[in-house]
Amino acid sequence: MGAFEKVKSGFPDMDGLLDHIRTGDNVVWRVRSIEEFRYFAKPFARQAVKEGRNLIYMRFASHEPILEPEPGIKICEFDPDKGFEAFTVDIYNCITREGREAFYVFDSLSSLQSVWYTDLMMGNFFRVTCPYLFKLDTVAYFPLLRGKHSFHTVSRIRDTTQLLLDVHSGEELYLHPLKVWNRYTPRMFLPHCMDPGSGKFRAVEDGVSMSRYYQLLEEEEIQEQDQSLDSYDRFFSMARMEYRQGRFSERTQQQIVESTMTKDPRLQEMIKEYFDPRDYFLLRDRMAGSGSIGGKACGMLLARKIVQARLPWGRKYLEPHDSYYIGSDVFYTYIVSNNCWEIRIAQRTEEGYFAKAEDLRKALLSGEFPADIREKFRSVLEYFGQSPIIVRSSSFLEDGFGNAFAGKYESVFCVNQGTPKERMREFTQAVRRVYASTMDPSALQYRRQRGLEGKDEQMAVLVQRVSGSYQGDYFFPAAAGVGYSYSAYRWRKDMDPSAGLLRIVAGLGTRAVDHTERDYPRLAGLDRPEMSMHVTAADKHRFCQRNIDVLDIRGNCLKTVPTEELLDQIPCG
Repeated sequence: MGAFEKVKSGFPDMDGLLDHIRTGDNVVWRVRSIEEFRYFAKPFARQAVKEGRNLIYMRFASHEPILEPEPGIKICEFDPDKGFEAFTVDIYNCITREGREAFYVFDSLSSLQSVWYTDLMMGNFFRVTCPYLFKLDTVAYFPLLRGKHSFHTVSRIRDTTQLLLDVHSGEELYLHPLKVWNRYTPRMFLPHCMDPGSGKFRAVEDGVSMSRYYQLLEEEEIQEQDQSLDSYDRFFSMARMEYRQGRFSERTQQQIVESTMTKDPRLQEMIKEYFDPRDYFLLRDRMAGSGSIGGKACGMLLARKIVQARLPWGRKYLEPHDSYYIGSDVFYTYIVSNNCWEIRIAQRTEEGYFAKAEDLRKALLSGEFPADIREKFRSVLEYFGQSPIIVRSSSFLEDGFGNAFAGKYESVFCVNQGTPKERMREFTQAVRRVYASTMDPSALQYRRQRGLEGKDEQMAVLVQRVSGSYQGDYFFPAAAGVGYSYSAYRWRKDMDPSAGLLRIVAGLGTRAVDHTERDYPRLAGLDRPEMSMHVTAADKHRFCQRNIDVLDIRGNCLKTVPTEELLDQIPCG
């Protein structure tokens, strides 16, 4: 077939109305029910089979099948519960195998919203799948339930597809083309009424018929949800209302935990034990975008709740919880909006796993964030003002059971000085660096060693205020460190390794985590914290901390300063 060849839809009158569907077209049918879509999809399928086309039914939803098995129809099944990336890659690979000029009927796009909890990811799926289908001169039918999705998501779909057709049914069946790419007739964009008996369409032109049509639209709109919000936000609004009415259900809690925090059943049970509904709503209020907050953030919040519940006397020593979170959905939205998806697909292959990683890393470092995401970033920066912050990785797999990912992904300090524009530039670049660190060779190798290279590894981001004080031109805490529940060091026989260990340093805690040559942290066994593993003065001098990491306020950067230069500025009280 030649590019843009005319294709029969199974409705001759509709072919004339649209000046035919063409090869390369993605046709999105906005309907009230799957039955309305099936009415148009089945004749299209029959016509394709009659002409000997390669017709594939892409089956992935829980609704009733659109097409039944019969000769000439190839049914391919997919599982969206595998996650956005794995599911989308499976669809992409299937389209690749079927090759050029195949015809497709897809299950409802709206079903992806219920699996992934957000309109945003459904829109991302369409934005990466539609152009690939167009590139291969295919024809694809997609149903989309009207009134279920945000205006923003529908707009993204409209901008990407070639045809967007509204179907309305009452006493009569109406077809209203909203977008028909690259062709035009004088009455094309009027609503058209269909005669069920003959299958003929006539334009709705007279006043009485037009009034009847818009009365039907008005009745439908009354039943529609608030489309100003993403489905993710609509759900949280309903959950808040439910809570205020004293009927916060287990089902609501389960959806919040699964969509926002973790899919790990063990962690889910712990979260439900220690969290109350107010914790979930505070979490949502502190999020930019939608999706999961990732493993590191989830673990941090859970640990905090456990400490508050089991060690109530320690509450007065905890700083206020003022972290912010960039949801994992923003990661893929960034990839999609910067046209990096094909590189991402190539990197997911066996041969491209390492070979394409550097290309993707560079692309992630140079992209731009969509305007609505930047606006949410701005609100985060306004909250923190000019307080120094740290932008930390918090991926799906990070800090989960059995997968520490310690030091594999980036954490970036933002000294957060300068004009709002300069601080925004520094912050967005920090987020890019965290995203790009997913392609770090050591992280890729770590995932492969643990058989995780095929897992969905979306990157969420944790934004935290840096603890510390201003000391002249520098900002740093008097002490920082990292704790372990079990000590690998035992320098006295009467010490209990299971009591745990602290690695403590002066200044920022970077030197407690990263091993540096000729620079040593203070080790403290928690059962005998006053005991040092170094007895002689020579050993204490040799195994000491010679440099301190600080934030240079004037230089707006992370800086390493010799310890002796800061002895007078380190608080001792």
